[in-house]
Amino acid sequence: MNFLTTLLAFAVALGSLIIFHELGHYWVARWCGVKVLRFSVGMGKVVWSRRVGPDQTEWAVSALPLGGYVKMLDSREPDTGPLSDADKAREFTRQNVWKRIAIVAAGPLANFLLAIFLFAGLYMAGIAEPSSKVAPPAADTAAFAAGLKGGDVVTSVNGERVRVWSDLRWAVIQTAIDKQAMRLEVDRPGSGRQTLSIPASAMAGMDLESDVAGKLGFGLARPPALLGEILPGSAAERAGLRSGDLIEAIDGKPVEDWIAFLTVVRGSNGKALQLQGLRGGSRFELTVTPDVERKGSVTVSKIGAYAGQGPDMIEVTAGPVEAVGKGAVKVWDTSVLTLKMIGKMIVGEVSWKNVTGPITIADYAGQTARIGVASYLSFIAFISISLGVMNLLPIPVLDGGLLLYYSLEVLTGRPVPERFGEIAQRLGVGLLVTLMALAVFNDVARLL
Repeated sequence: MNFLTTLLAFAVALGSLIIFHELGHYWVARWCGVKVLRFSVGMGKVVWSRRVGPDQTEWAVSALPLGGYVKMLDSREPDTGPLSDADKAREFTRQNVWKRIAIVAAGPLANFLLAIFLFAGLYMAGIAEPSSKVAPPAADTAAFAAGLKGGDVVTSVNGERVRVWSDLRWAVIQTAIDKQAMRLEVDRPGSGRQTLSIPASAMAGMDLESDVAGKLGFGLARPPALLGEILPGSAAERAGLRSGDLIEAIDGKPVEDWIAFLTVVRGSNGKALQLQGLRGGSRFELTVTPDVERKGSVTVSKIGAYAGQGPDMIEVTAGPVEAVGKGAVKVWDTSVLTLKMIGKMIVGEVSWKNVTGPITIADYAGQTARIGVASYLSFIAFISISLGVMNLLPIPVLDGGLLLYYSLEVLTGRPVPERFGEIAQRLGVGLLVTLMALAVFNDVARLL
């Protein structure tokens, strides 16, 4: 079932992104008066097609599902026969350079617009996210040295306002990539507004492939080990535990939060645990013996009690205009961060192991689809941004390569020599095949 969910989620995500990208090329080509011969989802041999409209444009599905294309009337194509005067005016290469730039740029632009639309929709619908309250930082981290404490609510990073955990994590990652000093504004319970600083030296040598925020000492505040619903007949009920009990220690060792409590219980292998805690203002101590369940080769211990309190959540909402603005900012920030990471790969500061392919994307598609609609739509938005950015890279055969040719034409007043274009095309194909092979290799390596 999970495999089918992953396959379907991947197909819907990739298919919608390809279609939207190619529709960008198609719509602008039609708007510029260029005749479109074929709109294909997929590459290679056509497996299904239908001709529609006054130009009898062929709408097709092709065998290889990774990609798509819009085939326009182009005199450079070997199968292009003699053209009528009407078709000559609608042939792609006879359009002025600015129209050609608009047609080529429309694909990536469509991906960015789709991402803005998706983010805006999520903001208007409302997104519940954990607040920017932090857990106690480890003693050997930069955040601890700066004076950050558990329970602090970070309100801004280098002057940029943050409200939720994703905002904080994003701001920390951007600062680490830029190797800048970090100025934090925090609200501290009982002490009010505090200003803390993390020096730029803390970012030096930072492994950007790891959990950057965690390495610096930023962790999401977790709920306390407060018991909620107690399941009938469970180990917790047999031991006398009640809803509202706050577990402070197990076998004399302090329990910091609910996750720490779960970790000890699940790793107990059915061994009796001595619990110390608070019940209605009074201290109690009792022994619970977790039930043991075997799932295949895995053994899981549990007591049958739910958490009585979740993390602090904030409903992030916005009106239509503000939502579009927030979506545009998110798309811009994500695009800039993507380009920075590509640049750091080129200079060797970030490993090429971060290049991912269809297997990893499919896995993430399945995971986010199982979490919920909001997570899945966010995933599609981020992949749409990545597709837009990658297509704008100045690599021949990609949109960015064509835009580079046309930019040179604007500067020099004449088209790029045909021979140069052919050589660059071959190099571009080689580079693209190499990158695809690397992506698939990384995907397989992750699975193994």
